[in-house]
Amino acid sequence: MLRFLIGFLSAILVVALGTLSYVRFGFVDPRADGPISGLEEKIAMPSLDASVARHAADTRNPLDPNDANLIAGMKIYQTHCATCHGDVNQPRGMLARAFYPRAPQFVEDSPDMPENQNYYIIQHGIRLSGMPAWGRLLNVQQIWEVTTFLSHMNELPPAVSNQWRVVAPSPAEGDSSSHPTSTHDKMQMK
Repeated sequence: MLRFLIGFLSAILVVALGTLSYVRFGFVDPRADGPISGLEEKIAMPSLDASVARHAADTRNPLDPNDANLIAGMKIYQTHCATCHGDVNQPRGMLARAFYPRAPQFVEDSPDMPENQNYYIIQHGIRLSGMPAWGRLLNVQQIWEVTTFLSHMNELPPAVSNQWRVVAPSPAEGDSSSHPTSTHDKMQMK
């Protein structure tokens, strides 16, 4: 039994060292424009969700989802978030495909995490993803306003929805033809 246990632990150690060597010596492709592997998608995203659930404080949103708070959150979202996560007039953010892992497109697939977890992500960011720690630039009130907006963006009151359509640039104003991803896509279509 002791030999089996030593052999089993040795095998685990060899696999761990092999994996560490594979990563450490640069065999992992660092490109942000490559396809996401199925293994990575099955391991990385559930791990991120579990980590956020573990670390996010169990707090409640102190803001009511009234028009004033939703409009304030929408304006912050439009200014700081829409380029990556999309908006009402451009559901695919201009930088959407430039990130690895890909930035979620909230107009197409609204956030389904609890508000405390969304707040945590906005405040602290996500390492190695391009998601910045907005807590260094926005105050607590502003982060809760964005969180409130994200939580209700699928069911916005008409006044807020109309205001968002006015604030968000139209596709002609935010012409994506000058964006490298769009130019690349056009070149591939030829």
